[in-house]
Amino acid sequence: MDFRDTTVEQLARAIRTGERAAEQLAEATMARIEQENPQYNAFVALVEHDQVLAAARAIDQRVAAGEDPGPLAGIPVGVKDLEDVAGLRTTFGSRLHAEQPPAAQDSIGVQRLRTAGALIVGKTNTAEFGCKGSTDNLLFGPTRNPWNTAYCAGGSSGGSAAALAAGLVPLATGSDGGGSIRIPASACGLSGFKPATGRVPGGDAAPPVARTLESRGPMARTIRDTVLALDVMRGDAATDIFALPGDHQDWLQAWTAGSAPRRVLWAPTLGYAYGDDNVRAVCEAALERLRAVGIQVIEHDAIIAEHPLPHWWAMWTAGLACTLGEHVDSERFQLMEPVLQHMVKAGLQVSGTDYARALDACHNFNYQLEQAFAKAPLLLTPTCAGRVPKSCAAGTINGEETHDWIQMTFGFNMSRNPAASIHAGLNADGLPVGLQVIGRQRHDLATLIGAGAIEQILGGPGRPAQAS
Repeated sequence: MDFRDTTVEQLARAIRTGERAAEQLAEATMARIEQENPQYNAFVALVEHDQVLAAARAIDQRVAAGEDPGPLAGIPVGVKDLEDVAGLRTTFGSRLHAEQPPAAQDSIGVQRLRTAGALIVGKTNTAEFGCKGSTDNLLFGPTRNPWNTAYCAGGSSGGSAAALAAGLVPLATGSDGGGSIRIPASACGLSGFKPATGRVPGGDAAPPVARTLESRGPMARTIRDTVLALDVMRGDAATDIFALPGDHQDWLQAWTAGSAPRRVLWAPTLGYAYGDDNVRAVCEAALERLRAVGIQVIEHDAIIAEHPLPHWWAMWTAGLACTLGEHVDSERFQLMEPVLQHMVKAGLQVSGTDYARALDACHNFNYQLEQAFAKAPLLLTPTCAGRVPKSCAAGTINGEETHDWIQMTFGFNMSRNPAASIHAGLNADGLPVGLQVIGRQRHDLATLIGAGAIEQILGGPGRPAQAS
């Protein structure tokens, strides 16, 4: 079963109408994961085979009885290993949690997916505690990019992105505290979407790793399938103090009726970044295709007055220090990878005033963005400033290794704007390049409509030639 040959919507409809058996689909999915996953290391744990098949049979029985099992009936889903699945360990990609007992209950998002008929098949790999833009850790090792297994799949939701790009599952979950849905979507040639913060609630027993920077959401190959899953997952939850209320609207129906934007802003550096010449050329070639269908592209680069990294860093590292700082003077601290140790130590030095200044920077960043949105409803940038790195290495900008290859994404976690990554083309290494599409504050549906139109103009998600 190769899920790149169909859509979530088509599969779920076939199961709901009885044209296809959920049990048969589940059997084929588990067989493909067991056969193909070793070359990618996208999944790090699987639900027991018999348990998945039993859940699939229950869906088939409901269909036979004339019931509707839900809009995601029988759809296999991978869950990022920062999120709880009942019966599986949540390791956070860390040796600190290698012996963690299985979770007692699902996260809110996973609960909603199950209620909609989805089948949870396993946990996908992540950077340790989601701490970086590549997916490798000391517990499970690196996730490899299906386009070229010598390269990384991006991060920190790289396991989910690789599973989708390889056709192992049609749907997965991700989380994004600094680009962790958009970066791997870009690296793996997918259409990824970071909802506005709180659109998909957290509200589980433990606070989210990235605190107020974090946005959760579904990951799929296309925007349409993402909207279908987002309709299931979004909406208020009383246990999440930052959750956004539901609007009782059918987003998929509204998305289908939407149209392409008449004009967009193009900000290749946002006023503070520097980028790879080849990446910029791929994105600008994509912009020419937008112009060719009548979309006005307005270059407006000097949007952000101050580089957001120092303030994002203060918020990000303070959160990690809150979660992991107790281990600094113990032997367990050495179980963490060095980059995470560095972040935790840095976070312990962040003062209350530093954190307040970072919150002010969030306000200022959003305020400056709103001034730009007066010119056009969508802002476009490269998703990543640089090229996808080799496995366990840093990305590059014009041939130089640098961690700045991912500097275009994290500011929009501070401002909490919805943001997508759309496949724009291939770089000189033959690897995908993403075009980032940012919408106004809490305008998720409008952003999805615009991103979906751009996706269609640019030809949809990519597909690795070696796996075709």
